[in-house]
Amino acid sequence: MVEDMQYTGVMLMALMTMALAFWMPKWLNDDRVVNRSRWLMAGGLALLGMQFSLQYHYGFRAMGVTQAVIINLLFFIPCSTLISLSMLNLQRQGRIRWREWFVGPVALAAAAAIMLTAAGMNGQPLLSDTPEMRQAALMASVCYITMQVCYTYLLLTELHRMRAALANYFDRERSNMLRWMQYSIMVLTVLALLVPVLIYHTGLILSAYGLLFVGSIFYMWLQFVGYIRTNAAMQMREAEENEEEVQQEVEDDARENKKATSKDTTHRIAKAADHWLAQGGHLRSGITIKTVAQEIGVPRYQLTNWLKTTSHEQFSRWITFHRIEAAKQLLKSHPDWSNETIAQQCGFNTRNYFQTVFKKSTGLSPTEYQTSQSH
Repeated sequence: MVEDMQYTGVMLMALMTMALAFWMPKWLNDDRVVNRSRWLMAGGLALLGMQFSLQYHYGFRAMGVTQAVIINLLFFIPCSTLISLSMLNLQRQGRIRWREWFVGPVALAAAAAIMLTAAGMNGQPLLSDTPEMRQAALMASVCYITMQVCYTYLLLTELHRMRAALANYFDRERSNMLRWMQYSIMVLTVLALLVPVLIYHTGLILSAYGLLFVGSIFYMWLQFVGYIRTNAAMQMREAEENEEEVQQEVEDDARENKKATSKDTTHRIAKAADHWLAQGGHLRSGITIKTVAQEIGVPRYQLTNWLKTTSHEQFSRWITFHRIEAAKQLLKSHPDWSNETIAQQCGFNTRNYFQTVFKKSTGLSPTEYQTSQSH
């Protein structure tokens, strides 16, 4: 069974690597950031394919458990490094610090040094199944875990920033398009944490881990391709560019010695926002904070800072709150209207999204709310 899984792993990794290398470029339009991420991902998958191939052809598991563990670790560390950097590259729009590139190589060098030292002290070949080499393999697995924890921290920090950028730019909740990234980060971490626990298990437990590993990698690849193929990456970039432009506005005003958040400014923005809401500006679908700032007539950073002083804090929450209030009024005044009609009238782009956020806000579905108001 293990041999069958290894062969399946070889073929699957080869197919996924070739898809990234030869299929994706047809519709990437020379996107530098995405191209770097796909090559990093392809490199990680290619290394995994090589690892499965070595295990399949040379039968390290049959030679002894330690031989298989050593080979696995020497491939898992660079593989996880490349996949983590692939996601970090997407998150940072290509701006990865030099020290972040070296986390993986340092972990790999430390793991290799530990195993070579153990082999030298023991006077045995590197690929030997001895108690000393087993201890060295466990210590090397700690290097793997430490490396992955470092990348997990970086990836989760950037993920939090990306979600905030989306919520501060678009008029609806869009963090679900980053859910695959969160799952992928956690999967990489869990796989690393399981290594010292399962490192010397055999039989069904090892087979289950192998299935989990291959399935998780396939999920990450599938979601990565889906993220790139849709306009999700473009929307994320638009939101992040807004953050950069807002920061530039702050710096420009600072050079001109303008106060970013005075009481007069806050009052003026609140009054302009109330006037904009009274005119129904929030009832249009697909608006962004850039659009609203232009229509209200204030810099984006001032509108962003003002929103932080409200109970909503973020642009999408503020817009959604006032849309739900408008929907409540329509549900009362037009009980014969369908949810789809009310959703369109209030700026929600789909009926399902309207029903979801309405129930999340009120604890009732639109129909239940109508019924409660009729009594």
